Amino acid sequence: MTRGRQGLAQRGRWVVKIGSALLTNDGQGLDLEAIGHWVDQVAQLRQQGVEVVLVSSGSIAEGMKRLGWSERPREIYRQQAAAAVGQMGLVRAYEASFSRHGLHTAQVLLTHDDLSNRKRYLNARSTLNTLIELGVIAVVNENDTVVTSEIRFGDNDTLGALVANAIEADALILLTDQNGLYEADPRTNPDAAFVHEARADDDRLLAMAGGGGKLGRGGMATKVRAARLAARSGAQTVIASGREPDVLLRLFAAEAIGTLLIPETEPMAARKQWIAGHLQARGTLVLDAGAVRALVSGGKSLLPAGVKSVSGDFSRGEMVLMQDEAGAIVARGLVNYGAEDARRIIGHPSSEIVERLGFVGEPELVHRDNLVLA
Repeated sequence: MTRGRQGLAQRGRWVVKIGSALLTNDGQGLDLEAIGHWVDQVAQLRQQGVEVVLVSSGSIAEGMKRLGWSERPREIYRQQAAAAVGQMGLVRAYEASFSRHGLHTAQVLLTHDDLSNRKRYLNARSTLNTLIELGVIAVVNENDTVVTSEIRFGDNDTLGALVANAIEADALILLTDQNGLYEADPRTNPDAAFVHEARADDDRLLAMAGGGGKLGRGGMATKVRAARLAARSGAQTVIASGREPDVLLRLFAAEAIGTLLIPETEPMAARKQWIAGHLQARGTLVLDAGAVRALVSGGKSLLPAGVKSVSGDFSRGEMVLMQDEAGAIVARGLVNYGAEDARRIIGHPSSEIVERLGFVGEPELVHRDNLVLA
């Protein structure tokens, strides 16, 4: 797909994420009228040949409203309870709105664990792609009800980026209560310049980004990081105000609204997208200088001989980080041996694996096809 604003004006696949402040009108309960407008736009995009997956926040915020809570609770179990209550209203609202257009919807609750476990990732990817093929609008949310780590650390901007990776989306649209990214906080600096377009990997963007609001977990910084993650699979990201009239349709018409963050690298193979998007490393391998050069400059696999130490408790097929001796992350990938076996073969040539383990699986500790550079 063509990159830039004109690229958005072509048929393709979009992931659209809508934040809590928008969905709940800053905490006043689900804004059914606003939801109806976004749904109308998605329906029109569908008619134009755009495939859309929604990533929707709002379950905790809606649950807070239903329970009469004005402040987001700190206790994990109370957040989980609010998510369980609010998810009922959120699903009902989307189903009712899309049914007006004769469109079926599907609720897909995911955690970051679901997208960092290879088998569950492939299952989630297959399900989402099947729903798209069936013409069903998937409404994805984080499974806040049961997963405490995601409530404490997660955000739906990152989830949206991982979904974009999984389904190989052309664009990630992050709808927020801000117009986009400014070079400084416009709430305290009214002269702050607006960022209309930038490279997703521009390190200056994070310095421009601020914190999150009282209802959601993601601020502008999480959106910038999500754009960088989505760029790994070639997706463009737009950060735009969901309160702009017909914002999705205007983006499809290539109107210059919001901040467009463009990927600079070619899309990776689907397997490497998943590895790059892994959020939970199970262990770490420390490499000698020769192994680092072989990976970075030579495009080689990681052999046991180049590993100096192993930390963590991991099984075969799980993701590990590869670091140089100074502690800098060089790469991440899927390991061919569990931690105990890896410790027995590191520092030795591959020809000695069978002698040390009694069997040989693969000569590489991490194969190049299962490895992505940091």
